[in-house]
Amino acid sequence: LPAPPLRVPQVSTCAGGTAASCRRAYPRPPALPFRRAGAPRPLKAAGVEILAYVPDAGHSRAIQRAVDDPAMEAIVLTTEEEGVALAAGAWLGGKKAALLMQSSGVGNCINMLALMLTCRFPFLTLVTMRGEWEEFNPWQKPMGNAVPAVFEAMGVEVRRIAEAGQMAPMIASAAQEAFGDDRAIALMISQKLIGKKVW
Repeated sequence: LPAPPLRVPQVSTCAGGTAASCRRAYPRPPALPFRRAGAPRPLKAAGVEILAYVPDAGHSRAIQRAVDDPAMEAIVLTTEEEGVALAAGAWLGGKKAALLMQSSGVGNCINMLALMLTCRFPFLTLVTMRGEWEEFNPWQKPMGNAVPAVFEAMGVEVRRIAEAGQMAPMIASAAQEAFGDDRAIALMISQKLIGKKVW
């Protein structure tokens, strides 16, 4: 028997074929603090033109803003370490790139971060944290706890964003220092800012 057709909802082709019918069929989740704040504005102001990301609910608004902005190139990755290499290649090509990922993906980057350390490439990543506040998934806790030590072992400076008001100034400061001084900086975004994830 032939397999049933795969249904992939898209804004332009949902039930009824209109954006309004799609919003009714697939309503957006409530905006969370970090999603409201977004990231591309301070990144764009710092000259970042390329945003590499692995799809993540915590970064969803920032990703969508980058996708919608013709002046930015949003590149989806299959795994986080690709974003480290992409950032190095972008810098060699005269562009600034930033990597968005979840804390669970930091462990995938360990070996590739040696490239940034050895070659002194600038590196900027925004990491949405898991394994912290009201985490329901015990598998997220070990890597969430290890993120600072992993980054520091590979020469990446770690800074923590704990309040929504810190978002824009800390991103702007980290971008200036990373690209101005050839430094590697990771901004860890508290799980309280992302909101409790439920299934």
